[in-house]
Amino acid sequence: MDNRPIGMFDSGVGGLTVYKEIRAKFPNENIIYLGDTKSFPYGTKSKDSIINLTKHGIDFLISKNVKTIVIACGTATSQALETVKNLYSIPIIGIIEPTAQYIAENFNINTVGIVATSGTIRSNGWATSLLKYRPSLNIINRPCPLLAPMAEEGWTDNDIAKLTVHEYMNGLHDVDALILGCTHYPLFSNIFKLELKEDSEIINTGTIIANHLPSILGSNLLNGDTSSAGKTEIFLTDTECNFINVAQKLLSQETININKC
Repeated sequence: MDNRPIGMFDSGVGGLTVYKEIRAKFPNENIIYLGDTKSFPYGTKSKDSIINLTKHGIDFLISKNVKTIVIACGTATSQALETVKNLYSIPIIGIIEPTAQYIAENFNINTVGIVATSGTIRSNGWATSLLKYRPSLNIINRPCPLLAPMAEEGWTDNDIAKLTVHEYMNGLHDVDALILGCTHYPLFSNIFKLELKEDSEIINTGTIIANHLPSILGSNLLNGDTSSAGKTEIFLTDTECNFINVAQKLLSQETININKC
């Protein structure tokens, strides 16, 4: 039994879409969440910058004695995960590989749309991982640089959000599955759904990660005590942001306690 917390890392509020799914599946686990709001957004930064920022995030979480780390950020996963996995002994997972495995097992998915930050699309991380498992997949990449900043501002269900998503979805209406390749994007799920054919699947990577995490905890003997409710601590690198307002709405909580790091 290991009651140390699960560590989670994102550039801002988007990773809470992953946290929400993990918390629902693991109500007894302790969780520490780090939002690097001081350095947001990641999607426009160089690969070297993203690697360094990710290392700083991991170092902070390790200083909090976490037992495993979830990189709940598409950009950091696509450009830094392989590097940091070779630098640290702690189990570290990102959002891409488990999602690619999920799609590989669903043979009704033949055409996949990927919406993500410019940095993630530029890295080609999603396409590389998907084609490794299913070389026959038809993949359509679409950078959506405005959505993460809009999510941080809480602009996820207004007319501006609808018009922006509509513009980005040009040519993606008939995909079998749409991967929300940035963890901010599930905040726009209802709008994305309006743009897709009825039987298209919207893939929230938070759900995939939550379903994948039991194997990581179990194989490393990291499962925590199930007799008490887990605690959550949220740390931000900059508190002068709209994080709390968006988090309250997403998590349906009136009070969100934030720590400055």
